[in-house]
Amino acid sequence: MTPKGAWITWLLSAGRGYGKTRVGAQQIIKWKNDGYKRFTLMAKTPAEARDIMIQGESGILACSPPWDMPNYEPSKRSLTWDNGAMALIYSGENYDQSRGSQCEKAWIDELAKYRYPQEALDNVMFGLRLGDNPQIVITTTPRPIKTIKDLIKNESTVVTRGSTYDNIGNLASAFINTIVKKYENTRLGRQELYAEILDDNPNALWRRADIDKSRIERKDCPRFERIVIGVDPAVTSGEEADDTGIIVAAKDSNNHGYILEDDTINASPDAWGRKVVNAYHKWQADRIIGEANNGGDMIEYVIRTIDRNVAYRKVTATRGKLLRAEPIAALYEQGRIHHVGYFGDLEDQYCEWQPGDKSPNNMDAAVWALTELFAKDNLGPVIVNV
Repeated sequence: MTPKGAWITWLLSAGRGYGKTRVGAQQIIKWKNDGYKRFTLMAKTPAEARDIMIQGESGILACSPPWDMPNYEPSKRSLTWDNGAMALIYSGENYDQSRGSQCEKAWIDELAKYRYPQEALDNVMFGLRLGDNPQIVITTTPRPIKTIKDLIKNESTVVTRGSTYDNIGNLASAFINTIVKKYENTRLGRQELYAEILDDNPNALWRRADIDKSRIERKDCPRFERIVIGVDPAVTSGEEADDTGIIVAAKDSNNHGYILEDDTINASPDAWGRKVVNAYHKWQADRIIGEANNGGDMIEYVIRTIDRNVAYRKVTATRGKLLRAEPIAALYEQGRIHHVGYFGDLEDQYCEWQPGDKSPNNMDAAVWALTELFAKDNLGPVIVNV
């Protein structure tokens, strides 16, 4: 139900599977039925806008009655209704495209996942300049990022919270078996299922404050001396297989490191191999790094099947995960590693992982990539080239 009272932003902060998308879609339809005619829609990527907000099982088309179905034109990034109402569709990846667009109402989905959440939000908010009651609904699973925290503090924001368990009776058994069981009884489950905004795990090596203080935008990137891609593969396949961690990292002439992209994927070897090779060529990387202890020969076989000419190095761990991770966490504490935008999954893993736990694939891939870049910086005998 739409909140009552005077508000500009309605933040629906809820766990996975709560029904956030349906609420956002139905809110746009309600506003249209109330006579509003100009809307802005934004998802993290163009694919998510299409597959979730528009054509998804809970998207606008699915929630619209047959006699009032909007016309979806992907090439024009638009939805239009017979009464002349129109929604223009944008993505957080290309938030600049929304610059200059005007609307009366807006819907942003999964803002906390965006690489540049504040910039994306600002562009949509600047466009809320039509009509006499501009409003925006934001549907997201929260993360402890500044944009979300600032929204919650803002007096013009109404916050609605909900958990996965509020809608558990309507969720597929596959979702419960994979997502709910993955996160329940964990700290991260408080965020992903119960929509809590977590403080740092006191036992974790990384601190969000250290990551935030050195975060930069893509326009501020310097010239890089080296770019590498760290790969931590899933060694099994199937419904419950781990992700394959794929992290692009770089180093500049001032001995600072940069996380440029997180291409981590849950897919078959051929699919993640193509993802790695595409990233290698996109970034004109110097080398791909794969761990021999965890599928090293398999990594090389997979990527060379796709492109035999890539530069690849197999490395072998000579120390445990804690001793490999500690020097990299120290570089963050020293302000020498910069994230170019937000990398929500990686940052959650950094700030939730504690020694003794199974280390997640995004984090392992990042540690390998940064270790390769800073191997001459007295990090200790972390790797041995094979």
